[in-house]
Amino acid sequence: MSGRNQRPSWDEYFIGIAKLVASRSTCLRRQVGAIAVRDRRILATGYNGAPAGLAHCAEVGCIREQQQVPSGQRHELCRGLHAEQNVIIQAALHGISIQGSTVYCTDYPCSLCMKMLINAGIEEIVYSGAYPDDLALEIAEEAGLRIRKYTD
Repeated sequence: MSGRNQRPSWDEYFIGIAKLVASRSTCLRRQVGAIAVRDRRILATGYNGAPAGLAHCAEVGCIREQQQVPSGQRHELCRGLHAEQNVIIQAALHGISIQGSTVYCTDYPCSLCMKMLINAGIEEIVYSGAYPDDLALEIAEEAGLRIRKYTD
């Protein structure tokens, strides 16, 4: 945003909200936020962290950190859900279809999340941060999913 009275672009606005959502994350390694948007309306939000009612990593420690698992590998060892998974789950819990929406993410989705976003009918992903998962890119390209990197 280039001036005090200038409104942010829609991408800037929604990425900013995704970053705020990420601040709720309970992950010790990476705070990630995601929001599903259709017709410039927020449908659902999600951030990464332990499932509802379970202890957060801040309370019990990070298994992946303890085992020195590199970022982007061995997702099954994490007790938390990814932000993209939570945005899909939150929409489902509240009976909101996110089919045809755009998902704004603070980080590029991993391959597991990419597959879920494709099956949820997401049309576009706008992300701001990188994530080391080449398979996610291949899957998105094969599915014809529109992906844009947001740059400040």
